[in-house]
Amino acid sequence: MPDAPLTTLHLHRVRGPAVPAALVRMAADRAALARTPGLAFWKLLGTGNGRTFTVRDADPLRWGLLAVWDEPADLAAFERRSPVRAAWRGLAEETWRADLLPLRARGSWSGRQPFSPAAAPGPAPGPVAAVTRARLRPTRARSFWRAVPPVALEAGRTPGLRLAVGIGEAPVGLQGTFSLWESSRALAAFAYAGAAHRAVVDQTAARGWYAEELFARFAVLQTTGTVDGASYP
Repeated sequence: MPDAPLTTLHLHRVRGPAVPAALVRMAADRAALARTPGLAFWKLLGTGNGRTFTVRDADPLRWGLLAVWDEPADLAAFERRSPVRAAWRGLAEETWRADLLPLRARGSWSGRQPFSPAAAPGPAPGPVAAVTRARLRPTRARSFWRAVPPVALEAGRTPGLRLAVGIGEAPVGLQGTFSLWESSRALAAFAYAGAAHRAVVDQTAARGWYAEELFARFAVLQTTGTVDGASYP
């Protein structure tokens, strides 16, 4: 394992009748996660399709946990013994986990920079993932929502995108994306060559959309499970 904290994203898909129980878990799991040894940072997340970043994107059947671990052994102990993991195993009809090594990060999340990149990382030779997160200024939200759909459409058409999920701590105002790419080159092509994405990046400072923002890129160490029946990457 490279010398950097391990980051994981867990996704859980439930059946419709289990949605109320999933909502209960999103509240009840907080105390247990706060007591989990070796869990340096965590966020319980709702998910969506990420097309508009409004309430209509929300997917009530899929829920997530983003976590940063001091050591791989801490993750292993969580998987074996945590009541949080046990509860979701009983609730979810499908689960998926990505183990990620941070390569680059800028910005902050809840006043912290949770992703400490590996020392002098080189280009990732295999699949990569990106996490974005922003806290919108309420007075700028309408302008932001108008700018998002062309970017989502552009990302979906970019070769090399394997998976894209909207993530958020709340239905409105605190949202982001998780995307999985077949290579660093594919991610760079979207980030730096896509006209719609570049336009939004250029407007960000001028329009003052965000009170807080974060972007992080990761090497994908391994994945387990499925998303909608498909294995990734």
